[in-house]
Amino acid sequence: MSDNSTLQSLAPEDAIEMYLEHRSPELSTSSVQNHRYRLNKFADFCEEKEIEDLNDLTGRDLHRFRTWRSQQDVSTVTLRTNLATLRVFLEFCASIDAVEQGLREKVVLPEVDPEEESKTVKLEEDRANAILDHLDRFRYASREHVIMAILWHTGIRIGTLRAFDLRDWDPDEPCLEVRHRPETETPLKNTGGAERAIAVGDYYAKVISDYIEHNRIEATDDYGREPLITSSQGRYVGTSIRTTIYRWTQPCRVGSCPHDRNPEECEATKREHLSKCPSTQSPHAIRRGALTRMLREGVPEQVVGDRCNVSKEVLEKHYDQRTERERMDIRRDFIDEL
Repeated sequence: MSDNSTLQSLAPEDAIEMYLEHRSPELSTSSVQNHRYRLNKFADFCEEKEIEDLNDLTGRDLHRFRTWRSQQDVSTVTLRTNLATLRVFLEFCASIDAVEQGLREKVVLPEVDPEEESKTVKLEEDRANAILDHLDRFRYASREHVIMAILWHTGIRIGTLRAFDLRDWDPDEPCLEVRHRPETETPLKNTGGAERAIAVGDYYAKVISDYIEHNRIEATDDYGREPLITSSQGRYVGTSIRTTIYRWTQPCRVGSCPHDRNPEECEATKREHLSKCPSTQSPHAIRRGALTRMLREGVPEQVVGDRCNVSKEVLEKHYDQRTERERMDIRRDFIDEL
């Protein structure tokens, strides 16, 4: 047992709040929320095991947390991410005399298979087209339609979509201006370096313009800005965008259920349980599918990277899911034109 005489008593929940306050200036709002979610799992564990003071935390407790978290039906990638955040948190706790120095090293990170790490789950092109066709026919230029259309056409992050104001839409070009505005609570993940103009095709331009003219709710946010995507309360929040994505990527919304469930009785069709559908897709799955589609259509990697604000290294590791034959065929098209 280590000597804890130099440590100062601190409850897990209080330490988490201190850590998040410490990291907030350097992290985006979404990253802070992600850290909070991961560390809240650790707080739940501490409450269950009656660990009320971090001074008492041991390597054995950390091993038990790792086992406890892994039994909650999470992927190896998710478990590794959770534990990596816990490591950083414990390093901070050591700096404020809440845990012993070096305790972070006792958090053992699981090995992740390279294929799993690359996160291959994506929204397939035929499924995306079926969703957009359905929305075009039955919910044309609705808020749901414009959300799904913009995300699939541009491959942007939902934080970028949420940040758009009316003034960022240029119907004459047509294009969307991406701007980093952290002082009014719409920061971009890569800050000012993510600012750019995104060209919008004719079909999607009409969807956006018709949404603005006919279906957009007139509203301003807390800073007097006019958001592009709105609700009666103002700027549409990220959780509501996620809910829209979970709802419209459920197969039963545009076709039949592949799990032999009755949609009228299925728990996953309820708003609070949408993500429980085995076939629903996350926001990042749309981004991954959109980027993969662009690459398969022969759009150069540099163009995809600039349009979607992603580096060549990240693009190749996490988004490029073309087969070697698909890449060869695209190269052949370029060579044939020489």
